[in-house]
This record gives sequence, structure tokens and C-alpha cells, in this order.
Amino acid sequence: MNTPANFNGARPVIDPDNAAMLLIDHQSGLFQTIGDMPFTSVRAHATALAKMATLAKMPVITTASVPQGPNGPLIPEIHDAAPHAQYVARRGEINAWDNPEFVAAVKATGRKQLIIAGTITSVCMAFPSIAAVADGYQVFAVVDASGTYSKMAEEITLARVVQAG
Repeated sequence: MNTPANFNGARPVIDPDNAAMLLIDHQSGLFQTIGDMPFTSVRAHATALAKMATLAKMPVITTASVPQGPNGPLIPEIHDAAPHAQYVARRGEINAWDNPEFVAAVKATGRKQLIIAGTITSVCMAFPSIAAVADGYQVFAVVDASGTYSKMAEEITLARVVQAG
């Protein structure tokens, strides 16, 4: 008898009624550092995630790292596609999960599944994903709506995220 694989103790199926979308640091300046795929693809995929979350009536939480500096502002397409998205400002924390307001916003959704994408993959997607798993969330990392410096950085990051659960 085939049994479904476990993923953090649960079946690897996204339930839109139990999932929240976290779009982290999809910022115009950070896009300039992406080398593992065309940044236009990352931009389009992040926007598609926002649209999908809107259609599925999922909460969307966004955040940006120093948007007034070289990282630049969030791309406007995300909030255009998900006007209900909640933006959480950070005070310079590199890992969004280190920001108490961000974690509080996630907890306030009442959802236990998190769909996470972030630029840069090796930091903005990986660090909060690993921390959320440690806090008991089931995480689905969306690599094609993230982006990092190189293919090697992506591969190392994916190994780190998988190892963390």
C-alpha cells in the first residue's frame, strides 16, 4: 500500500483555507542582484502568487528590507494583484522572522501552512522558512518566485531548507 509522504508531519498538500502567502523582499534593487534566473521571471512569478492567493482568498503578508535604501521599494504588482495584502515594515532585520510584528501578523492569520517566496532566496526565503518550520508551521517554499546570486547559491540554499525540514 502506498502512503503519502510526510512533510513536517503532515501531507504535502496545500489547503487554501489553512494557508497564508508570505512575499518577502520582492524589491526593485534586490532584483538587480539575481543571477540564477531572469529577474523578470521572478517578478512575474511573485505577481502570479499574489493573484493566486487573492483568488483563493488566502491572506497575503508582504515585507521589505530597508525599502528607502539600495534594496528599493517592493514591486507594486504584488499589492496591485493582492490589494488585501498586509504590509509589515521592518526595522532592518535581515530575517523577517526576527521581526515581532511580522511574526504576529502571520500568527494572526490563524493559518498553519505558509507559502513563502523571497528575494534573495538564500536569505529572505530560506531564513524565515527555517524559522517557521521550527515554530511548527508547514512551509512550502516557492523557489521560482524567489531569486538569488547564482545557481550554486540556490542549490546550497535548497539543501539547507530541505535539511531543516
